[in-house]
Amino acid sequence: MKSINLLSFILSFDLRMKRTRRFVFFLEKMFPYRFLVAKMTRVPLMREIIDKMFFDQTNLTALPKDSIVEINLEKSIKPPDNIVLPSQVVEYFIRKTNYRFIMNFCLCREANQCKNHPIEFGCLFLGEAARGINPDFGREATVEEALVYVQKCRASGLIHLIGRDKIDETWLGVGSKGKLLTICNCCSCCCLWKILSDLDPRISSKVKRMPGVEVTVTEKCTGCGTCIKYCFVHAIKVQDGHAIIGVDCKGCGRCADRCPNNAIRVTINDKQFLQKTIDRIESSVDVL
Repeated sequence: MKSINLLSFILSFDLRMKRTRRFVFFLEKMFPYRFLVAKMTRVPLMREIIDKMFFDQTNLTALPKDSIVEINLEKSIKPPDNIVLPSQVVEYFIRKTNYRFIMNFCLCREANQCKNHPIEFGCLFLGEAARGINPDFGREATVEEALVYVQKCRASGLIHLIGRDKIDETWLGVGSKGKLLTICNCCSCCCLWKILSDLDPRISSKVKRMPGVEVTVTEKCTGCGTCIKYCFVHAIKVQDGHAIIGVDCKGCGRCADRCPNNAIRVTINDKQFLQKTIDRIESSVDVL
């Protein structure tokens, strides 16, 4: 009953509030309860309600860091400059869209008062619906400004999640017609999507790894557990002195980036991974 009352309060408050900094303040106060709401999706009736409210048609892909990816098409090689890399998915959509909006804060890191990554590195939103975002939340950007911005986000250690996100459509109040593309710049400590391991699998599966990405642990692993700290979906465990990557892994590659023994490999084994990722995203959102 307490969970249902909390959900009803969130809904009613959302309907009354305009998308202002006051509304953001309310969301940040509710942020610690996100895990409770996620766990509620394990109850069949609540799952249907919460899914419809917050996750309907969500379709997000995690992009691994360019610097840790190995291209493994015919043989394993470190990617030279002319090899297509995951970040080019982001570049493709930035160049394709007619409108780009850079948020001047990250709601997740601001709510958690993040000490590890810049709070001012918020999401980049693309598409016609982004024109409806409160201008107090950020600014319109040119193609060049947006490209520089995402490069800065990656340089600071943030990982991109890209695609359609019903939560963003809802809290920004821009409608739900598939006209908003989210490029989220996520940290492992504050990201909203740390709720994935608490969500019902039918909902958590809406956040996917990039096609062709595989994460493996080599014999260099000493079982130190550093990788566990940086896995935002709790997909890693240490067993018998060796790290094991679970099926819930989203392929972001943070574990490989942070491993002190270089014991984790992130490979891409599908030469069509770029086009397949673009096709997946365009199947649910129109950024023109």
